[in-house]
Amino acid sequence: MSQRITSRDNDKIKYACKLAQSAAFRTGESAFFAEGLKLCADLAAACPLKVIFYTAAALEKEPGLESMGAENYLVEEHVAQKLAGVQTHQGVFGIFRRPAARFEDLPAPGRLLALERVQDPGNVGALLRSAAAFGFDGALLSPGCADPFGPKALRASMGAAARLAVVQTPHLPDALAALRQRGVTTLAAALYNSRPLDEVPAALPGGACIVIGSEGQGLCQATIDACDGAVRIPITDRVESLNAAVAGSVLLWHFRGVGR
Repeated sequence: MSQRITSRDNDKIKYACKLAQSAAFRTGESAFFAEGLKLCADLAAACPLKVIFYTAAALEKEPGLESMGAENYLVEEHVAQKLAGVQTHQGVFGIFRRPAARFEDLPAPGRLLALERVQDPGNVGALLRSAAAFGFDGALLSPGCADPFGPKALRASMGAAARLAVVQTPHLPDALAALRQRGVTTLAAALYNSRPLDEVPAALPGGACIVIGSEGQGLCQATIDACDGAVRIPITDRVESLNAAVAGSVLLWHFRGVGR
């Protein structure tokens, strides 16, 4: 039986909103917030759903909402608007336990994605979605990356952040050096002193880690130096560069673990 929440100032609602707004709070609580029926259902298959909120209209469309979470709350429309932060929403919101992944658990051999200072949550989410789609096993994120469990990144990844081993590393060059010691080939996406992608073998014996930087700054030299080599995507002179999510997805497809 659902409990009813009628006030926007309810402590549960305030807690959910703080999770949605603060990356530091999400990390400290080992929890995150998500919106939307499909996204919440997909996430619930990968990590524990602690609390679910839904409107009467959403419950009418999907009666199974009452049995999805450990705690279930029926919320008034004006409360749902506070949770969503916008006028248009699906009326379904969840609080999930954040998966805990460790660097030591990343497989070797395996296929990994590494991101350095990719600040746009849409790009982080899109890259994680591509990594999951192309059979990658996990991802490393440097300081300065958008939180993969923030609402915008979660929407862009369609929940892929919960289906991959996502590790936030304090110093990416050191993590890459450790992967090389485990036999993983680390490849930086860079223009200079790099090989065209079509000249690089797609299947590497110890697996591969594809390292992608931000659109504005690219990869720092220390990160490039920590890699086994650098690769670039050949493009025409009609454009200067590719969006980070597009370029990264092309690289991930080349080194994919499915569909060969």
